[in-house]
Amino acid sequence: MAREVLDQCLAGSVPSELPRELIDDPDGQALFGILAEGLADRFEPALCHAYAQLFAQAIAAVREGEGAAELVARYERVRRPRAAAGNPRRVFVLSRVTLGADVAVTSVLLDAAKRRFLEAQVVFVGPLKNYELFARDPRIQHAPLAWRRGGLRERLAVERHLGELLADPDSLVLDPDSRLTQLGLLPVCDEERYHLFESRRYGGSSARPLPGLAARWARDTLGVGGSPYLALAGEPLVRGAVAVSLGVGDNPAKRIPDPFEQNLLRLLAGLGAPLCIDKGAGGDEAARVERAVEQAGVTATFWDGSFAGFASIIAASRLYVGYDSAGQHVACASGVPLVSVFAGFPCQRMFDRWQPVGPRCVVLSVERPDPAEVLERVRRAIEGMGL
Repeated sequence: MAREVLDQCLAGSVPSELPRELIDDPDGQALFGILAEGLADRFEPALCHAYAQLFAQAIAAVREGEGAAELVARYERVRRPRAAAGNPRRVFVLSRVTLGADVAVTSVLLDAAKRRFLEAQVVFVGPLKNYELFARDPRIQHAPLAWRRGGLRERLAVERHLGELLADPDSLVLDPDSRLTQLGLLPVCDEERYHLFESRRYGGSSARPLPGLAARWARDTLGVGGSPYLALAGEPLVRGAVAVSLGVGDNPAKRIPDPFEQNLLRLLAGLGAPLCIDKGAGGDEAARVERAVEQAGVTATFWDGSFAGFASIIAASRLYVGYDSAGQHVACASGVPLVSVFAGFPCQRMFDRWQPVGPRCVVLSVERPDPAEVLERVRRAIEGMGL
């Protein structure tokens, strides 16, 4: 059902009603994993309208307050960039929840807020594991906010707490297209204090990556730009390693088929630096990484801790290699040479938006996931870096 609705939207015909079965989807895999991500990942301006129409219906159906039409009308107002006025006492910057997006996008807004409001408290609102990426920055305070995956009701459970956090009338709220607000649809504070970076539409049909677009939006809104950055509190447990992440989250299309991973590890072991490999979310993903190391016959250190801990290892590494994931954005923000194997994207614009861009960033766009061909491209990329 979710795929049918998505196909209609992609064909330019938005259904007048969202099926109730999708609104009541208990684990959110259909409503969010298929429909929301299918609409957002294409970065198509026309699909932002479809998203607003359908998800306003869903939100209005399960919460008291504004109806769908009112939610859409508000969304259409706040999505338009406008200059921030005044000198607020606090500037709240909402987490995007996913770690890579908080590095590539949210950190740009944090940086811009610090530059624009020298006397204000800049507050990161989101989960602790995300805040840990900025914990060493004395200008950034943390407003903890638990966020649960699941169905719509579970995801909207943050509304009350979020509203309480953002209630200060002498404050400004910067929303980088956060899942906390359902990409700007959920009213969480007074409209005049709220600024939405609608990352799916901003930039139109250009090929510019998200960090650059976020910086441009910050200049439009705050008068100053920003850059992706990290402020990791802990010291890395490993230095000078080749840091590797083979995690793909819930998207197996990002993975290159066997025997790519074991052959990749053999190639990287030949560089003469220790290998440090993230076990990711554990479970099947960790077992796959362990199996690849065993089949490759190489020696490696496994990281099985917080993402911030692995991020510190990446920041102190000689080279980072991995699939499209948060690790590539950490490496880019840290100035570490990286090779990203980017596969499974639904359209060219998604690749353009999410690829890390820097002087030592090599991003391999993979449309045909042939293991031998991709491995050879990785080898040539590393040779080109002189490593």
